Amino acid sequence: MSESLNEQLRAGATALGLQLSEEQFTQLMDFLTLLQKWNKVYNLTSVRDPQEMLTHHLLDSLAAVPPLQKHLASVPAEQRGKLLDVGSGGGLPGVVFAVCIPELDVSCVDTVAKKAAFINQAAATLRLPNLHGIHARVENLTEKYDVVSCRAFASLVDFTTWSRAAMAPHAVWLAMKGKHPDEEMAALAADVQVFHVEQLKVPSLDADRCIVWLRPVA
Repeated sequence: MSESLNEQLRAGATALGLQLSEEQFTQLMDFLTLLQKWNKVYNLTSVRDPQEMLTHHLLDSLAAVPPLQKHLASVPAEQRGKLLDVGSGGGLPGVVFAVCIPELDVSCVDTVAKKAAFINQAAATLRLPNLHGIHARVENLTEKYDVVSCRAFASLVDFTTWSRAAMAPHAVWLAMKGKHPDEEMAALAADVQVFHVEQLKVPSLDADRCIVWLRPVA
């Protein structure tokens, strides 16, 4: 990976106010290399160019780390151990979360076996004991999670419907979206509450990005 990508990654992390160690920067760059290598064979993402991978995938996912850290800091310790990333594909944002928040146990679920295999390969290569790939449909999982995330996975209705059974009683959904998804939010059932929409500013990317935070209501 070129030195300029490394510098861009560091500048992006600084712009986002992230305090990352040398090891974490190395893991993120190694992940980018791994993603490129596997992508040639497994088609994990339609983005092929390393520069685009950095901005559209890595920095885009990194932008969600500070909001996630803030959420985790606001809840009791026993409610912030486990995150499920749904339809994770090439591990975005799941792998980035696992690198940046090592105390968080991150599982990436995907219906495509080779994508789940890639996550497990990434966990081994990057030495991330807190990262796991699961080959399954999210609605068939029996485990419960504190945060359930997705990025460009499905509509908010489908995402919340399919993943609801994986939610612990106190859990929240973190949905990464582009433009403010007014229509999707309006289509949500009465038992799903949007409690915050957070605008994201992705370094080096001129595009609308936001996080929709949701929770189940009785």
